[in-house]
Amino acid sequence: MVKATKARISQLLFLALFLLLFLQTEYRGHDQINAAVNSFFRADPLVLFSYLLAAKSWTWLLLPAVLMTLATLLLGRFFCGWICPLGTLLDLLTPKQRSTRPVPWLAGNLKYWLLLPLLSASLFNLNLAGLLDPIAILLRGMTFFFYPLLGLTAREGWVRLYGLIGEQRDSLAPAYGLLKNYLLPFRETLYPLAFVSALLLVLIILLERLETRAWCRHLCPLGTLLGWLGRFSPFKRIPPGLCGDCGQCRELCPTTFDQGGLNREECILCMECEQGCPNQRISFRPSWPLQLSEPVLPQRRLLLGGLAGGLLLAVPTRFRSPEKEAALLRPPGVRDEDDFLKKCVRCGECMKVCLKNALYPAAWQAGLDGIYTPLVIPRLGYCEYHCTLCGQVCPTGAIPNLAVEEKKRQVIGKAVFDKNHCLPFARRIDCIVCEEHCPIPDKAIRSREVRVMGLDGVMKTVKEPYVVEEICNGCGICENVCPVETRAGIKVHAVRNRAPITETASGQLGY
Repeated sequence: MVKATKARISQLLFLALFLLLFLQTEYRGHDQINAAVNSFFRADPLVLFSYLLAAKSWTWLLLPAVLMTLATLLLGRFFCGWICPLGTLLDLLTPKQRSTRPVPWLAGNLKYWLLLPLLSASLFNLNLAGLLDPIAILLRGMTFFFYPLLGLTAREGWVRLYGLIGEQRDSLAPAYGLLKNYLLPFRETLYPLAFVSALLLVLIILLERLETRAWCRHLCPLGTLLGWLGRFSPFKRIPPGLCGDCGQCRELCPTTFDQGGLNREECILCMECEQGCPNQRISFRPSWPLQLSEPVLPQRRLLLGGLAGGLLLAVPTRFRSPEKEAALLRPPGVRDEDDFLKKCVRCGECMKVCLKNALYPAAWQAGLDGIYTPLVIPRLGYCEYHCTLCGQVCPTGAIPNLAVEEKKRQVIGKAVFDKNHCLPFARRIDCIVCEEHCPIPDKAIRSREVRVMGLDGVMKTVKEPYVVEEICNGCGICENVCPVETRAGIKVHAVRNRAPITETASGQLGY
């Protein structure tokens, strides 16, 4: 049975908070999310350092991460043992399989070979930290795979229940309504990279069978960064090593003591050794003057190798195919692709809250530097004209948090008719579906009557649509609702100039 230490209680509370915020990061009938799971990213020092190195600018959104960094410098690597939801999940799933024997192929400096190239690549404008950030891994696995699976299973079960008990199912409707309103996802979405996201999370959990907290000790870039910061903490365990007549700490500690002494860099301050000490000899308290047991910086070989690794990662991604870049539609408010990639954490929150299923994670479309970043795919969904949720939940401001009226003027792309597929052009018949659905008050898609020769050889009048490019914001609803099957008769293309649409004196979008 897991002991109710202070650290364990804290872990459970923060995991509950994480899950609560995860459920809150969802459209629940309001275009306002007051608290979101992005709070964990905003307090994430790895997100902070990678953002500062890549964007070379500051955002107040990451002030909590600065405070977390300072707290780690003071207290040590407590985040991993008291707060991290992935660490808590690992502890809960594998409490009876504790093995402190280090896995040879994981031990050593592998963790630095992951962290240093990530930070180095950020310095060269390639921010990939979110790919291996533990909170991002957990959130992507839940958002892209497990949460949609829960929704599909619950809804399928509800449908099948009708076949079993018929109308009597209605007596359970209030309970199902509560689940639907507060627990289940707002809509059913199948995401690309869902299996990859789930597989990575499952692999991390399976590592626990080899060694307790193997991910945290040997791989996690955030844990490695916090461990390095924790070297400077004045708080120390006393005594630092195993007692000659006991050695119980080796069995109690989930992360260190494999060398016979405490490795401060890997100590997550869970305090299990203090609570479980049969002789009450263990304590954690400040010790002055501060004496570092290990060098401040990793070995020169590691530093140079990490710097070179980051450079090798960053340089190839500088080339982008113009054709591919022209097809990248980013969320509203994103005006510069490079700036967006430097700031995006790849957490998936924007996709989770997207009201009309417009956002999906990029797999190969945006290259290595764009993997898991959000893309608008109009054929699958569109950007709701009055919605601002994606900007509200973005933890770094990569997607700006804009007021509704300002967001309406943001340009995602421009719609262009494909005259080989659009019905009035290709088949010479009337179709104004896109015009009817265009949300712009002055209509960015309009139609005019023209006389054309029909396919039957008879002259006829057809309503021919056209795009008023100056007021089109590329929301994608026209492409989404186009009745032509497979390839739509109108398609939204990315544009270089994403300056907001101007506003006329009457308050309407215009020229």
